[in-house]
Amino acid sequence: MKIDFKKYSDGLVPAVIQDYQTHKVLMLGFMNEEALAQTISSGKVTFYSRSKERLWTKGELSGNFLELKSIASDCDDDTLLIKVHPLGPTCHTGADTCWSEPNHSDDFLLYLEEIINLRKKAPVEESYVARMFSKGLNKIAQKVGEEAVEMVIEAKDDNAELFLNESADLLFHYLLLLNAKGHTLAEVLTILQKRHSK
Repeated sequence: MKIDFKKYSDGLVPAVIQDYQTHKVLMLGFMNEEALAQTISSGKVTFYSRSKERLWTKGELSGNFLELKSIASDCDDDTLLIKVHPLGPTCHTGADTCWSEPNHSDDFLLYLEEIINLRKKAPVEESYVARMFSKGLNKIAQKVGEEAVEMVIEAKDDNAELFLNESADLLFHYLLLLNAKGHTLAEVLTILQKRHSK
């Protein structure tokens, strides 16, 4: 990239911030050469704050950092598109985006994965997910087994509501297990897609 920082008198270029998974636009900031260099070296998005008149790493106070995934420049080399993984809400108001739009994919399971990832870091007294993660991998795996057995039992009866609820419990705890193992549902879907194409 050869960004034209001299195009504007203040030496700043716009930086559009986009969630790399959901493709939602999260915010707009401004960068100078130093901010871009720090973003690349640290892996956390850093802007030049016009109000503070200094470099400002998003999340430096809130902990809601923007983890860098990729950077691209536009056709005129004077605007940046930065794709990120947001660690919490992006807007200072607490909204997911600076336009108060919910930041989740149309695929609810992908959204649920993001919620699990956030809640596992919450205090254990406030979150079932955090409590499960505090008990460790073996407990999570055991819970998946228990939910699978309960679903099979309900499958043998004629109560659709109970069967579907047990199915939901199994799927939720399976997502917990995937996360605990450091994997995502997208990886599993990729395997299924490869099998389907054979």
